[in-house]
Amino acid sequence: MNLTANVYSLTSGGSSSSSSGASVNSLLSRRRHRHRRNLSLGAPTGTSSTEASPLSTLSLDRKTFLRQKQTKQLQASDRTWVRAELRRGCIHVHDWLSPSYPRPVLCTLDTSAAEVASSPSPALFLQLHGGAVRRLADDEAPLQILNDYLAHLGFDDPWRVQEEGMNPEIGCLIRFYFGKPRCVGGSERVQLSGVFNVRKGKLALPVNRWSRRQVTLSGTCLIVSSVKHAHTGKMHILPLIGGKVEDVKRHSHCLAFSSAGAQSQTYYVSYDSYTELLRWHKAASKIASQRVNSVDLSCCSLEELPTQLFYSQDLTHLNLKNNFLSPHKGVPALTRFCQLRSVSLANNALSHFPLALCDLSSLSELNLSGNYLSALPADIGTMHSLQNLLLDGNSLSWLPVELASLEGLTYLGLSFNCFSSVPAVLEKLRGMERLCLAGNHLSVLDVAGLQWLPARFVDLRLNRLQKVTSLDTGELLHVVHLDVRDAGLQQLDVSSLCRLELIRCDRNALSLLRVNGHALKALHATHNGTVVQPTPENLTVLDLSWNKLDRVPDWLCDCSRLEVLDINHNCVSELPVRLLSSVGLRKLLVGWNNMCRLPERLERSQLEILDLQHNLLMELPHNLFIKAQSLRYLNASANKLEGLPAASLSEEASGSLEELYLTNNNLTDKCIPLLTGHAHLRVLHLAYNQLQTFIASKLARLEQLEELDLSGNRLKAVPTTILSCQRLHSLSAHSNCINAFPEVLQLPEIKCVDLSCNELTEVTLPEALPPKLLELDLTGNPRLSLDHKSLDNIRCFRVDPSSSAPCVSENLGTPAIWSHSYTEASGLKNKLCVAALALDSFCGSREALYGVFDGDRNVEVPYLLQCTMGDVLAEELHRGHKEEDYMTNTFLTMQRKLGTAGQRMGGSAALCHIRHDSLVPGEHGGCFTLKTANVGRCQAVLCRDGKAVQLSTVHTVRDDDEYQRIRQHNAIVTEDNKVGGVTECTRIMGYSFLCPSVTPRPHVSTVTLTPQDEFFLLGSSGLWEVLSPCEAVEAVRNVPDSLAAAKKLVTLAQSYGCSESLSAVVVKLSITDDCCCFCEPPPPPPSPGLATPTHPYEGGIPLPPVSSGTVSELSSEFSTSEMSSEVGSTASSEEPLPQTEPITSHLNPAGRASARRPAFGGGAFQRQFSGALSDNGLDSEDEEPIAGVFSNGSRVEVEADVHCLRRRDGTNAPLPPEPPQTPPPCFPSPGAESRSGTLGRRARANGSVARQGQNQDVIEEAGDAPIRKQGGYFNAPSQPDPDDQLIIPPELEEEVRQIIQQQQEQQQLQTHNQQTHNYQKTSDYFVTPL
Repeated sequence: MNLTANVYSLTSGGSSSSSSGASVNSLLSRRRHRHRRNLSLGAPTGTSSTEASPLSTLSLDRKTFLRQKQTKQLQASDRTWVRAELRRGCIHVHDWLSPSYPRPVLCTLDTSAAEVASSPSPALFLQLHGGAVRRLADDEAPLQILNDYLAHLGFDDPWRVQEEGMNPEIGCLIRFYFGKPRCVGGSERVQLSGVFNVRKGKLALPVNRWSRRQVTLSGTCLIVSSVKHAHTGKMHILPLIGGKVEDVKRHSHCLAFSSAGAQSQTYYVSYDSYTELLRWHKAASKIASQRVNSVDLSCCSLEELPTQLFYSQDLTHLNLKNNFLSPHKGVPALTRFCQLRSVSLANNALSHFPLALCDLSSLSELNLSGNYLSALPADIGTMHSLQNLLLDGNSLSWLPVELASLEGLTYLGLSFNCFSSVPAVLEKLRGMERLCLAGNHLSVLDVAGLQWLPARFVDLRLNRLQKVTSLDTGELLHVVHLDVRDAGLQQLDVSSLCRLELIRCDRNALSLLRVNGHALKALHATHNGTVVQPTPENLTVLDLSWNKLDRVPDWLCDCSRLEVLDINHNCVSELPVRLLSSVGLRKLLVGWNNMCRLPERLERSQLEILDLQHNLLMELPHNLFIKAQSLRYLNASANKLEGLPAASLSEEASGSLEELYLTNNNLTDKCIPLLTGHAHLRVLHLAYNQLQTFIASKLARLEQLEELDLSGNRLKAVPTTILSCQRLHSLSAHSNCINAFPEVLQLPEIKCVDLSCNELTEVTLPEALPPKLLELDLTGNPRLSLDHKSLDNIRCFRVDPSSSAPCVSENLGTPAIWSHSYTEASGLKNKLCVAALALDSFCGSREALYGVFDGDRNVEVPYLLQCTMGDVLAEELHRGHKEEDYMTNTFLTMQRKLGTAGQRMGGSAALCHIRHDSLVPGEHGGCFTLKTANVGRCQAVLCRDGKAVQLSTVHTVRDDDEYQRIRQHNAIVTEDNKVGGVTECTRIMGYSFLCPSVTPRPHVSTVTLTPQDEFFLLGSSGLWEVLSPCEAVEAVRNVPDSLAAAKKLVTLAQSYGCSESLSAVVVKLSITDDCCCFCEPPPPPPSPGLATPTHPYEGGIPLPPVSSGTVSELSSEFSTSEMSSEVGSTASSEEPLPQTEPITSHLNPAGRASARRPAFGGGAFQRQFSGALSDNGLDSEDEEPIAGVFSNGSRVEVEADVHCLRRRDGTNAPLPPEPPQTPPPCFPSPGAESRSGTLGRRARANGSVARQGQNQDVIEEAGDAPIRKQGGYFNAPSQPDPDDQLIIPPELEEEVRQIIQQQQEQQQLQTHNQQTHNYQKTSDYFVTPL
């Protein structure tokens, strides 16, 4: 079988107007040699590629595009051939001219790139995660590369790897090209080029005339050809560094380029469009504003340097990172730059040192990190001007002796190499200041050997130091900075380093640390058991958190220069009297200890920040605020306080306290009058105390208040004097007994109001809402009567769903086995970067799905995960092969979905799936199991018999197995302990550019639910930074309402110091012995038309039930046509292939269709979250919302009902009648929720609130889509680039107008004929206006 010939070519779809379109294209093609045009990307492809493709004025509609795409898909016979053997497979190859249309190529593991290309030119290229493009060698096997990539991603099953390789959407992660694509390689970044009207000199002189010339912006220069053709004649070079780029007002679309200096010259360039002018102005202004002659050509897929770059002879700094320059091709051309001082060749896959670099005599900085160098040549000793040499992330194990001749070398980076000892040649580099050997194979720290090294800064972190040899006699005078974090040390004696100023020894197993304290200024020794000897006299910063200290060393009181002391998470029971009165101490962190009291009487203190949370304090010193006049921040949450000290000696005096956190104490109403002395108070948290009233007159005196939290008390009202707090922007008073709506909406700065879980009966709204109001949460008020119709235009409301709204939980009123509630809170800059997924009925009444997603500071990623992860999980369940891997495959598939959406950022995720498993196959009795999977720092915890059971694991570089894995892929851990400087987690969603070091393969755990299981929690990453699993379980165990429990977790986290976005899901369980022993009617037999496949994935992806919301995902959605290179952008995607209604209605897998289908008419499905949102779109106040349509910048989201199978004409497809079924009494009814489970509306990051949907799918369509279309969630195509529009020269304009007019007349005639016969056919294309 000829594998290389089995490539499918694109054929044009037949249409009634294809001949007329071809005539237009052919007529314009005859003049293409005379005029240059910027062509449209949406050109229809005719039978002749030479005529139809280059010049096209007609753009395809989606129907024709799908038909042409279908001709390039794998046929059934090809899939059968591939599945017959594991060594076979398929790669999708994109053409370098039209990368949007991938072509499948059948091959085996032995098929080479030369055989796939079938000719030397064009060659086969490889692109990973939308980055640089690499040329494949002729002997490389593309299918083996694809399989290895998927295996490193996390797929274990070879059959699943084979199936994933046949999916064209995998191109968003790994893509093959026939020839180097034009859109990749940075040709647009390297230069801007075109033929424009150019004039030299002053515009006022009539001697100079406009001439048509080739103009190129490359490097640091503007290049203008002296003749019309650029490749002949002389080139005029205009250096732009320090020059000017100005817009000429007297001429339209004209820029003036001027060089710097006394002999400056000026060129005027007139552009054809305003868009072209903006592009050139932006690029040229960036060059002109530079102070040095630097050029950035990183990530341009360069194999050799661009020719135009050599016109910049004064180039001094050149960045060539992340390219594919070889030592024999590309790098030797650098010798043509005689003034080059800095070169970066990092991540260029160099296998040996380029000798051409030794000829650059002026080079002072060289970066060769991230390559595959195993040795350095002896010629490196000739580079006498070299000062900084970066060799991190290579395979070096020794250094040549000639390196000693580099007397000017001050910095040498050797981290993450293969050194087993400190190279001896370093002793001769007397000018070296920094020695970086982190991440090597050092086993011995020879302190005595440091005396021969001149380096002042030594970095030895992430080694495995098993032994430390100390210096017997003498002292070392030159080492001032020592970093030995994560080195596995048990004892460390560096007392001989008498001038050591900073030492970092975090996360070791130290039991004894000896330092010379005469010069020591900063000591960081977290996660140890540390004793410091002798006393450091000049210490300013001391971090001893997460140790086992039972008391504070007495010598700390003698450190008069100590400014910051962190002893959080220890076992300290009391503080020395002199410590709080230390003259220099400004910041004291003593949270999470065992302190029962503080010194009663304090002397004058200079403290500004005091953290006392999570102790056993019953009172604070009575003169704390009087003596600590500089105190601005006090956190005494999670103690047993019953009162507060006086703020000052008199009522007129006031302290400087600005933030006061007293959550989770035993404070009563008596403490309220004591707060009035803090006139500068901005933040006040009094949640979860025993307050019953808040004296109105006292609240009126807190005029500077901006944030007030009174949640979890017994308040019946909020004082009306809150109107005195004109700066208040956040009020939280949930979980109280408030029965009257406060007048808080009259405050001008108010943004967030949370009055959920109270006893409100009515809400009084002002005529005009505050302009900055983002959220008003009124959920959990059962007696609140609202007219939901009157609230339709108010976007910021969160209310319980109307009792008249259809809900699947109303059928028969069966008791629920589980119920849930969740809450979310925005973080910095009011950005909501978290999302929750909660489905009490998922794939049937015996299943449920819950999840929490955290995008760190990214808004789009969590919402993408929220909207698609449930559908992907349902898809994996219906595959029916190796069900124990369905959770893992769900996360791995979501990595592809994020790539399809154009997302390069990532986030954490935790997913919990409850399902009923039969004890014996074929029988219907069994038990409920809870399967949990997580990546990143989102975690889940189960409460079993009152104790916390951890269900999740966080993978970081601190784990030995994970560290070894990422080092196998040559990853670098930066000083902030992040992989590649991006993320601390080695397993997390997204960040595909860090693959395979960072993978989305989750940690999966399975537990069998028992009657002892009370509830389980899911929380975002910020929640677990301040709350331990045991504390979280204990905090909400006695809270009966799940919404109040979720609110409490978020409130506690905020009061404990978390400033990030937060999300918490609480799922109450009511598991009984009877719930695991029920029987149900047997599932219906499979359809006679569906044969059972023998191959594990032979049938492809079975169609899920209609109500699962995954029809679109299983219908071959559009794969991404173009990868976006910008972080957070949205790439174009495709629409699922059309399916006939009988297939969608009847071909459901046995046993699941009836379980997921709603019982009431219309097919609505209860939905608890909005679609994927973006913070880069229009603000909520910019325009009125359209019902069912959500805008998010570059795309539009449309809520469409896919469960009712609506036709194009708006009618519902007939559904087969279903007999009524009575669920077992112990089933959770489909969609059964707690009273406050559904939030109705949820605030988005820009302040708008999405309506509660009635289905499980969100469809994104192009902004001009005339109708709703059937399908699932996918990303809308990117907005068209204004530069990619057809440009018609003036001399052809009239002729083109006539052609278009004739075309329109023919279309109108055809339309009239069709209407005469009562048949209307959709046009295959639309005429593009010129």
